[in-house]
This record gives sequence, structure tokens and C-alpha cells, in this order.
Amino acid sequence: MSQKIIVPTLGESVTEATVSKWLKNQGDKVISDEPVVELETDKVNVEVPAPSDGTLESISVKEGETVNVGALLGLISDKILKPSTPKVSKNTKYNPPSKMKKETKSKPTEIISEPLILDNDLEESNKPLLLEEVHETKKVISESAMSDKVSPAARKIAAEANINLNEVKGTGRNGTVLKEDIMSLMGTKPQPSERKIQYGPEERIRMTRLRQTIAKRLKEAQENAAMLTTFNEVDMQEVILMRSKYKDEFQKKYSVKLGFMSFFVKACVLGLKNFPAINAEIQGDEIVYKNYYNISIAVGTDKGLVVPVLKSTDEMSFADIEREIGQLGQKAREGKISIEDLQGGTFTITNGGIYGSMLSTPILNPPQSAVLGMHNIIERPVVRNGEVAIKPIMYLALSYDHRIIDGKEAVSFLKIVKESLEQPKRLFLDL
Repeated sequence: MSQKIIVPTLGESVTEATVSKWLKNQGDKVISDEPVVELETDKVNVEVPAPSDGTLESISVKEGETVNVGALLGLISDKILKPSTPKVSKNTKYNPPSKMKKETKSKPTEIISEPLILDNDLEESNKPLLLEEVHETKKVISESAMSDKVSPAARKIAAEANINLNEVKGTGRNGTVLKEDIMSLMGTKPQPSERKIQYGPEERIRMTRLRQTIAKRLKEAQENAAMLTTFNEVDMQEVILMRSKYKDEFQKKYSVKLGFMSFFVKACVLGLKNFPAINAEIQGDEIVYKNYYNISIAVGTDKGLVVPVLKSTDEMSFADIEREIGQLGQKAREGKISIEDLQGGTFTITNGGIYGSMLSTPILNPPQSAVLGMHNIIERPVVRNGEVAIKPIMYLALSYDHRIIDGKEAVSFLKIVKESLEQPKRLFLDL
């Protein structure tokens, strides 16, 4: 009897996907709940597990093809292919050399530690068994055992890149080698000159579903919203001093580093509470005001920009925020982000400063009505009390939908963020 591999429910508003990669080949043995095929949706990649133990009987959809929810991907047969037993000639008997017999009696455990399968040629030639041959057999056996602790995706990439799995340290559960371990071992992407040699003067590859969705949504944001951007600058000196003073104690107590993002999240929540329109969205001819504060954090990955969401940030501590940002960022870069992690955001923060950006005009993340852009911190001359001083300055940019957010609200919101960061004690006083 055969079990069907079907496209699972992919999340809210996601009805189709692209078959990205088969992790098993037709005829391969599979274990129940073991990933057999990877699907690429508009938002995330999804691994489809095997519904039962057996053998991958057939593959119905090729890599690169588009499938709908509930579509048939392949079949798994409950018949498991058993490895054939080597045949031994009845007329041939193996008579070990007398010298080997003596060595075996004196130190049996040093030579025969594993069952040894001998072929007919060895038996017929009556060839002495060398110690090197025993070691080689052990090596094969250990490699076979090692394969049980390698994920299908990692095994496939390692085979394509000709990587010895014995040299890869697994970071998964019980030391399992993951796809990320192989990618890390492979190192960085080829330099442009190397790419030219390998691929020629031009490359043509199909856009991923994620990249297509990003392009579509960003274009819709420009066409549908009355987008405007306002700017301000913030003196980061006090935040830097506070972070430097307490970062070691903070990490020792909470086991997470104290970054700048938690200060920005808290400052934005304070601003959103004072100006609810910035936390609202347009639905038809209605404005929906949201009395919860789910902050989307833009994360750049090799496959494109994803925006996981920190839920209920007004109820989170600084440690909670830093811990959640770290976990979501890692999941996004490893391609393990889920649909639930990307849904429900009310306001977005994007940090181009980590890439060296001085100033930019971020684009809205629909259906949200505003996005805050952070940039790099540069020492600049500023005037304080009639004197010129050198201060670590960051430029801030707030892009907003002018249909529901007035300029006064946008500027005032940005002013609250600025004041909260320049006087971080205000964050603890809710001022």
C-alpha cells in the first residue's frame, strides 16, 4: 500500500508553492516524519515530511514546478528494499594462515573488533589479511554510521560539493549535521572574477518566489500609499555610555548581549502609544487602530529581505527583546522562519546602518502605515550650548502613509524617539 505525499496547508493567504528541492531520490528509504521535499512559498521555505516509513516509490512533481495546497507530490511505498546478502561459494572454504591464527590467539581484540565480510577473490587466493585492511573496514563502517546523523539536505549538498561528512561538526540535535553546517564549511560566495570564469559574462536565473513577492509588495506600497518621509538626528552618546556600563552585567544575568535595537523598540512603543495613527492601517474606507504593539524587524538573508515580528513588545523587557530578536534573526538566516513568525506586525524598524548606510528613505511594509529607518553612527560636529562638540550621531528616517498620518504626528513621533534615546532614563519612567 502506498502513502501520498501532499502539499500541506501553508499558512494564511498562501495557496501555492514551488518545489525547491527533493531531499530524497526515487527508490530511497525514508523514515516517518523525515523531510523528503522542500517547498518555497511567497514568505518561507517549508519541508514536507514523509507520512510513513517506506521507500519513495514515485515523484509526481519536478523541481521548479508550481503546486497548489493539497496537490500530490509523490508516493511512499510501505515495501522497504532490503540490502542483498553477499553470496559465498559452497565449494570454497576460507583457511586463515597459521601465522594469523597465532596473532589472533594472542591479541584477538586488537584485530577482529568488527564482523568482517570477505569476497570470493580473497577466499580463493588465500591471501593474508593485513592490519591496514581492518582499519579501512572500520573507516567504512564509521562513515555508514555517520550518515544516520546527517540531515537529507546536508547530505545532498555535501555530495554535490564533494565534502567529507566526517570532517563536519554537527550543530543539530545529538550532533546531527545540518544544511547550515555544510554551508558554513563551504565558506563565502565566489568573488566576481571567479564567477565570471565559472558562469561567463552574464548569468540568468529565475527569481525566487520570495524575491518576486518582495518586488510585488514594494511596488504596491509605492502605488497605493501616499508615502512621505521625515528625518531627524539623534545623539547616541547616552545610550552608548549606558550600554558600555551595563553590558557585561546584563549578559551575565540574562545570557544575552545588550544591543541598540531594544532601546529603539522601547522608544518606538512609547511613540506609538502617544500617536495611535502611526500604529494603525487602512482597510477599505475604515481606519483600524491597534492597541497592541507588534514590531516587525527587517532581516537581510541570502534569499532576500524577511520581516519577522516581535509580539506584544510593550510587555517585553529589554532582555526579552534582545533574546527574541536574536532567535528570529537566526531562524531567518537559516531559512527556518515560519509563517506565524511573519504575521501580525503593526510597525516596522529597519537598520541599514549595519551595512554602512548614512541616510535612506525606507519603503512601507503593507498594510502597515509607517516604518522607521536606522542608520550608521558617525562622529559629527554639533553645537551644544553655543559650543561645537563631537558627538556620535545617527540619522533617523520615518516613512509614513500620509492618507492617515499627518505631518504633525509623524514629526512628533520622531521627536519622542529622539528624546527617549538621548535621555534613555525616560524609557524606564514611561515619559
